[in-house]
Amino acid sequence: MLSEHYAVVSALGLLLLIVSFVLMPKSQQRVVYHRLPSWVSFKPRNRYTASSKSPPRSISPEKKAPADIPPPADYKDLFPPWRRDSLSVARKDECLDIASEIPEFRVREGLIPFTADFRTCNSPAATYTPMGISLAEVAALGDFTDYAELSGVPLPEPYLDFNIESALPRPYRPLRWGYHQTMSLNRLQTDWWLELEKSYVERIKERKELFDKNGTMVLDYLPGSELGCKEVMEMALQFLCARYPHYFSLSFSDDRGYIFHNGILHNETIIKRMHPLHVLLENVPEDFAVMIRNPDDGYYYFRAGVLCSSLGWSVKSKLGMQLKEIHNPIPDYKEKMEFSMDRYFSKLPTARPIQRGSWGLEIDTPLFMPPGDPHEKYREIQLPETDLPLSRIHLRVDWQTLRRLPLSGAIIFNFKALFTPVEDFRYEPHIPYLLLTILQHGKPSIMKYKSTWHVEHVVLPALQRWRKEQEESGMVPPDWDVGTLQEAPFFPGWEERWRAKQGF
Repeated sequence: MLSEHYAVVSALGLLLLIVSFVLMPKSQQRVVYHRLPSWVSFKPRNRYTASSKSPPRSISPEKKAPADIPPPADYKDLFPPWRRDSLSVARKDECLDIASEIPEFRVREGLIPFTADFRTCNSPAATYTPMGISLAEVAALGDFTDYAELSGVPLPEPYLDFNIESALPRPYRPLRWGYHQTMSLNRLQTDWWLELEKSYVERIKERKELFDKNGTMVLDYLPGSELGCKEVMEMALQFLCARYPHYFSLSFSDDRGYIFHNGILHNETIIKRMHPLHVLLENVPEDFAVMIRNPDDGYYYFRAGVLCSSLGWSVKSKLGMQLKEIHNPIPDYKEKMEFSMDRYFSKLPTARPIQRGSWGLEIDTPLFMPPGDPHEKYREIQLPETDLPLSRIHLRVDWQTLRRLPLSGAIIFNFKALFTPVEDFRYEPHIPYLLLTILQHGKPSIMKYKSTWHVEHVVLPALQRWRKEQEESGMVPPDWDVGTLQEAPFFPGWEERWRAKQGF
């Protein structure tokens, strides 16, 4: 009887909790939900079930709430996950007394202002980043600190077989079917964060020329981004030195400070003599956007970047914008992803960087195409086939990563543009049929955004021929049910083919 009594009381208590939650205003419900511990989860009905033909599992934010439901009113009180326990290991000043815990209210009261330069703030011991780290602690960690320890992301394994003269990028084919619009985020393979290839020298030269010609359209920064820019630059150079030690190294001298030695370009960069984004421009052929948390509302804003590979936009056209404003042109973003992405940014841990790819079809290989660029006119017409041989058409993949920095709490979005002649697809299993299906049956609004129409009259017949060839040769079963490949973002046999092309 006693156990039955306890069971009844427990059931009534649970019922009261549920009723109280249901009767709460929706804004309070969302606050409670956001403050639940990570081990509490809800499994919604009708959850998508994966199969062998489904897109691979990802950590993409799920479409749990429509974007017209406003996010929590107190986003500004939701801090990213802290890693203060790593400070004692990473510190360079052994005399620095680091508290293991800092009360959240103290951090909230002492948050660094949105536009403040961390180097000139008053009371650095009482001024904090969103990661719960004081500016005095940031200063004590020094330059080129142990970011691997601070972030929980280890440095890459040395790639000693790498040869810049023959290196090719991995053949990314981020094609999905059934195709629906999500961010499709997958955990980053951290050894491949910054991937170099044989076009390195040419690409660095091209990017510097783009800056010389376009200035703040490709590189600019706003007040308050100083720490984030410094962090991502130092992390990128540490990565290059660890991954490609036969080409890159760092040294220190009392008079010049830290020096980055580039064995591919045969030059050196004295770090303290230029802005961190210029250090990246001179040495890393990738784009970086620095997203900073605004303490007034808890949202993330684009505050600094070096972007030489954007199509249809530029640093100048997006700088200062909130995350949702940046993504405004993307079909279904507001309805299906805005709420989830804002929440995802607020909770992204430093130890879980992610990767994704976007793609399109281009005539030739346009790297930077700001609004009004003459190359845009190609997208408005279908050139006669006599003027548009198949050899001019390329798959462009923007291979992207997203990660949180451990000191500033900034989120870094970086990517590189990779071009592949569509003629290569003839020898890649399943790719012709998969791309053919997407082009013919993809959601019209998404395909319009991708701007593939201007080349489809040339590409579609080729894909149909190659699909038939692959079926007749036995490369692809004739009854293959089209779906996202298990090897995505690659294709069956990609690694052997990729390695053979490089002479391994």
